[in-house]
Amino acid sequence: MTTQAQRGEAFAALHHAPGLFVLPNPWDAGSAKMLAHLGFSALATTSAGLAFALGRRDAEGNVSREETLANARDIVEATPLPVVADLENGYGDHPEDCAQTIRAAAAAGLVGGSIEDASGRDGDPIYSLELAVERIRGAVEAARSLGFAFTLAARAENFLHGRPDLDDTLRRLVAYAEAGADVLYAPGLTTREQIREVVHAVAPRPVNVLVGSPSLKLGLDELAELGVKRVSVGSNLARVALGAFHQAAEALRRGDLAPLGQAMPFDRINDLLRS
Repeated sequence: MTTQAQRGEAFAALHHAPGLFVLPNPWDAGSAKMLAHLGFSALATTSAGLAFALGRRDAEGNVSREETLANARDIVEATPLPVVADLENGYGDHPEDCAQTIRAAAAAGLVGGSIEDASGRDGDPIYSLELAVERIRGAVEAARSLGFAFTLAARAENFLHGRPDLDDTLRRLVAYAEAGADVLYAPGLTTREQIREVVHAVAPRPVNVLVGSPSLKLGLDELAELGVKRVSVGSNLARVALGAFHQAAEALRRGDLAPLGQAMPFDRINDLLRS
């Protein structure tokens, strides 16, 4: 079994290796084991995938920090791979909230995580730049105090909250990089031009891009050519699984058993979940 320090170093090293790497998002220990068997190098949790698994709506503050980190610990313990987490907005408005979340994430076995600048409030969804930078600075200071490599990603959430302001997004990402964030991430980018500008603005810091949306037409090779270092899929794998479940259940309700025959074989799943 690899140690947390070894996982942290391995994850940090992925950001300096040639090319782009894929960071898939399991939502529980079982999906984590399947992804590990497929040969991925690291894993990231998904806040939406967890919320859906708990029967709750996402993006409404319905999942606590404790629940998020308990789920993350299950995923950490399921495989020897490095695991990082979607830590939402740090579970509080203040820099110390973000710092406390980073320390708790490390205690759960994680070797990285993301902090976003979304407030969770409908009327004022994005923190002011000044406060957002202080929050990232607090998270960075906590990460650097851990004694092992903890990779911190800073997220600029404008595009997910009806504010497709690329100039402000670039300004924020540059400020987060200057505050010490290891990786920069603006979910919701959809064009080659947007992604190129983000990569250029924060260079040489690595950039994460969210893939899986029909609005993003670029493939992995094209993203790599633009200088993107890593891609994640957010809740997409969870939604693929839930979509297939719902489709088969709808058919079952109509008396149609055909979709059940397309299920992954029992023995195959059992083999993939072997410790």
